[in-house]
Amino acid sequence: MRPFFSRIIKPWLALTAAAVLAGASQQACTKESAAAKGTDAPAAQEVGRRENGVHVVDLAVTEKGFEPSPVPLKQGEPVKLVVTRKTDLTCATELVMDEYKIDAKLPLNEPVEIAFTPNQSGTLRYGCAMGKMIAGTFVVD
Repeated sequence: MRPFFSRIIKPWLALTAAAVLAGASQQACTKESAAAKGTDAPAAQEVGRRENGVHVVDLAVTEKGFEPSPVPLKQGEPVKLVVTRKTDLTCATELVMDEYKIDAKLPLNEPVEIAFTPNQSGTLRYGCAMGKMIAGTFVVD
């Protein structure tokens, strides 16, 4: 009985555990921001359009996270985010921005409008409700 366990069961258990861990890591909420990885974040490029003095920014939630990011904003200029969750493979089913008390649910394939006015310059981080494991940034000038 012992040789059977050592030759068959142990390798099978090891392969099963590896497969489970690999699958969990691919579907889990594990996207890290560039700053957390220690790499330089890409420069913020002009994103969106202006409508009646409001900066309108279209954001998408994909398997890659919140896109685009970073997004430049101007301090004191009203912003309307139009966020569309395009995947069900991440935990980013809502957008949380603590500084502005925003916690918006993001139903699949339905645009959600979120309005706020950035009142301080600097980097503003937003993300999923699981501790912002999937996150994006606004760069406010």
